[in-house]
This record gives sequence, structure tokens and C-alpha cells, in this order.
Amino acid sequence: MNSQVRGGTRWKRFALVMVPSIAATAAVGVGLAQGALAASFSVSGQDFKVRADKLEGKDLIQYGGVAEGHDLKGNPAAHPVTISGFSEAKITNMCQSLVTPIPGIGNITLKLQTGHKGRPAVAKNIYLDVAELDADAEFKNLDIGVAVGDPSHKMKAQPGTVKSPYAFSQRAEEATLSNVRQKAWATTAGTFSLPDLKLRLLGGDQPCYEDEK
Repeated sequence: MNSQVRGGTRWKRFALVMVPSIAATAAVGVGLAQGALAASFSVSGQDFKVRADKLEGKDLIQYGGVAEGHDLKGNPAAHPVTISGFSEAKITNMCQSLVTPIPGIGNITLKLQTGHKGRPAVAKNIYLDVAELDADAEFKNLDIGVAVGDPSHKMKAQPGTVKSPYAFSQRAEEATLSNVRQKAWATTAGTFSLPDLKLRLLGGDQPCYEDEK
């Protein structure tokens, strides 16, 4: 398979990394072994779920990393992630949820909803530290195997997250993800506009989507 794919490219069941070959997946693993770091802060001991009808992103850059932090007991923890950066992302009908066990009360779900009523959420210079991702995906002008520090990237790697500029990455001029189901450890953005925002605390386990069995 060529390392570069031009034009529109569709992949069904986009899972963790958008690479359609074992060799490219192994290259992401090499990036992890080289000590790439994810968010430049210590992540919490909980991941969160995100569901969206559609994410339309520009200037995608994607590479492997490790989200470092602690678990809920304070023990050091490290989580392999795929770091996806966009110069701009429009997200339609987005739901974000976090389920937390509260002693004496039970599970409480923090749920955020935005981007409905025909007004998508809009993020600028956004980076996602993703542990799991399922979606239908389409890419425009896709390059696989570009060095993460290559100066031709329109969207640069997140500062402080790469030790070697020669580690594996991939990029696309545009990326459209539909029927998104994602688990993530962190999200950072320069700006994030959330129209018609709804934030609720709900009793019990009420995530944005259920895990597949």
C-alpha cells in the first residue's frame, strides 16, 4: 500500500487510529515507544465519552502519545492515546458524559449536550487525546507516514507532546466523521463555541452511549 492516498478516502469503522494497514499501526506504536506525551498537564483518573452525529475537521494531524496522570486512588497511571489535532472542527449534535461513583449515593452522570437545533459546536485549534473511537470516516488529501515534526504540516503537533520530530504521523486536508462514538482522556482547544448548551447532573449510569457487548 502506498504511504500517501490522494482524493476522497472512506473507511468504515474508524477505530483508535485511522490507518488501514498493520505497518502503519505499528508505526504509531513506535511513536509511543519514543516517549511522545499527550496533554501537557496531568490527566484525571477518569476518561469520558463523547457522541456526535458528525465532526467536520480541517487540517488534521494525528500521532501517537501517552496521557500521563493518576488514577482515582492517586497512583501514577499512563494511557496510550491517539492525538488528533484540527485547525477547526464543527461538531453536530454533541453529547459528552462522565459517570462518577459517589459513596453513599451511587453513580452520578455529568452530561453536556450542544450543537443541536441546526447550530453546530465550533472549536479552533483543538486537540483530542483519544483512547477509543468508532465512526464512519472520509478524508480529503490524506498522507500517511509523515514525520510529526515535518514543517509542511498546516496543523502543528501540540506543544510539549512530542519528544522526537521524526516520529510517525498522518494528516489530511479535511476529515469528516459520522456516527461518532469516542472515549477520551483530554481535550484542549484555543476556542470552543457551544451553542444551546445543556449541562445536567443525572442520577445513575446514563452515558451518552452504551459500550458494545
